[in-house]
Amino acid sequence: MRPMLLPVNQFDHFYRGGDRIGELRHGPGGPMRPEEWIGSTTARFGQAPQGFSLLPDGRLLLDAVDADPSAWLGPDHVERYGSNTEILVKLLDLNQRLPVHLHPNREFSRTHLGLAHGKTEAWYVLDAPEGGEVGVGFAEEMTAPQVAEWVAARDSDALMGALRTRRVRPGDAMLVPAGLPHTVASGVFVLELQEPTDLSILLEWQGFAVDGARDGHLDLGFDTALQALDLTAISDSDLDSLVLPREAIERAGLSSAMPAAADSYFRAHRFDASGGPVSVSAGFAIVVVLGGRGVLACPAGSLEVSRGDVILVPFEAGEYTLHGNDHGDALTGVVCRPPAPDAPVAPR
Repeated sequence: MRPMLLPVNQFDHFYRGGDRIGELRHGPGGPMRPEEWIGSTTARFGQAPQGFSLLPDGRLLLDAVDADPSAWLGPDHVERYGSNTEILVKLLDLNQRLPVHLHPNREFSRTHLGLAHGKTEAWYVLDAPEGGEVGVGFAEEMTAPQVAEWVAARDSDALMGALRTRRVRPGDAMLVPAGLPHTVASGVFVLELQEPTDLSILLEWQGFAVDGARDGHLDLGFDTALQALDLTAISDSDLDSLVLPREAIERAGLSSAMPAAADSYFRAHRFDASGGPVSVSAGFAIVVVLGGRGVLACPAGSLEVSRGDVILVPFEAGEYTLHGNDHGDALTGVVCRPPAPDAPVAPR
């Protein structure tokens, strides 16, 4: 099995965006396709097969992995996690602020939805306007009745005003644990890694092309869905612990692009081949090329790659290297991977 280039997997959504995805990935872009699901074995909630990634030969990646999980994921991965890839990668290009929402953790998902995963996620910022902000967690401890009242009253101002905010810059990374309410400003463009589910609970939906009263609670009703909400106060220092600034990420070679707490859920490593070839150990990976032109080489052969390409690497391809071309182009991007087979157990 060899690494392969993945076709684009954009589709319509309820918020605006997608043109920067189109520019990076060479189509199709927006105006209402703000997400691309990359290397996805996850379906949109209640809308399968939408969301599933296709391989170049037309097969669903989900079906290919199920047919030979050890070749795709490796025997150690399969022994611990089964045939689930344990990761979903997305591009999110926002031309509209994301509504305040949250994702359930694993315990809630298991209890109320019969699923093994929640939706802890993380963002690697590709672009952001000057002063662009995210809101993550409540700045002060809240009560369930207060939040429920805001949701029922469609009080977006109260919800936005209650969040702890943080400015983000291109190159920064941030972990968003399940349960925390969050939003992202218009103009921000991120590479997102997350648990392999599509589980979102909306706290507001005014101005968005979605009926939150009907579709915003995972078919559980808000009385149950809001039990997934983390009501605790998040301080500035709490946010500091969730952020890995670009100064700690951007250097030649292979460097972690996520706070250490993400390792239980997924891994992301930025590569920069300006100093020479970068080696990556064998394992299932989604490689997103963000700059330059070069080559991904493995024992089975080599693949020319350039900015905007997404390469799916099966375990069976073995160890591989990433390097620039003969014209001196620096090849940069992110290697997205599931948690290691010996990773710490993710919190429930």
